[in-house]
Amino acid sequence: MTASLAAAFQPFEALAETLIPHATEGDDGSHDIAHILRVFKNAMRIHAKEGGDGRVLAAAVLLHDCVAVEKNSPLRSQASRLAAEKAAGILAGMGWSGEDIASVAHAVAAHSFSANIPPETLEAKILQDADRLDAIGMVGAARCFYIAGRMGSGLYDPADPLGRERPLDDKAFAIDHFEVKLFRLAEGFRTAAGRALAAERHVRLKQVLDLFIDEI
Repeated sequence: MTASLAAAFQPFEALAETLIPHATEGDDGSHDIAHILRVFKNAMRIHAKEGGDGRVLAAAVLLHDCVAVEKNSPLRSQASRLAAEKAAGILAGMGWSGEDIASVAHAVAAHSFSANIPPETLEAKILQDADRLDAIGMVGAARCFYIAGRMGSGLYDPADPLGRERPLDDKAFAIDHFEVKLFRLAEGFRTAAGRALAAERHVRLKQVLDLFIDEI
C-alpha cells in the first residue's frame, strides 16, 4: 500500500515511501494521508513557479502533520513545533545534514496558523501556502464540516445562521468558521503563485456558503 501511494508523490517517490509511515497519526480524516497528498500537489504547483529546494519541501510536506493534536486541545498551538521536533529526529535517523534538517523543521514549525511563527525561507512559505490552500475552496468547506461533526458542533444557528445579531462562535456552529477564519486565509498567502491559487479557491468558498444559505 505504501509503495503504490508513494508513487503519487512524483518525483519524490523514494522519499515518500520512507516517510509515509511517519506522516500521520490518529484518526483525523482532515489531516490524513489524503490531506498530505493534496498539500504535496499544491506545494509542487507553487514550487514549479517559485523555485526552492524540492527535496526539503517534499520532506516538510510529508512530515508537517506527523504529530496529531485535536483542534479543541489546549496543546493545539504547539502541534507544529512538536511535529518539527519529531521530523528532525526522523530525518537525523536517515542521515540528513543538519542544515537540511533545520530547513525542514522550520518549514514544519511555521506552517500552522495557530503557531504564529513567520516563515523565513521559501520552502516554509510554500508549505504554509500549500497547507492553507487545503483549508479553502471546496475541499476546505468539506473539511470544515467534517471537523465540526468530529467536535460535536452544529451546522448553523437556526435563529441567526450568519450571526448578524449574535457573536460568531465556530465551536458551536460550523458555518461560523467561514467568517471567523476561512474567509481570512486568502489575505495571508506568502507567494505569488499561492496567492493566485488562493484567489480562485476563495471564490469557491464564498459560493459554498452562498448556496448553503440559499438552501436553509
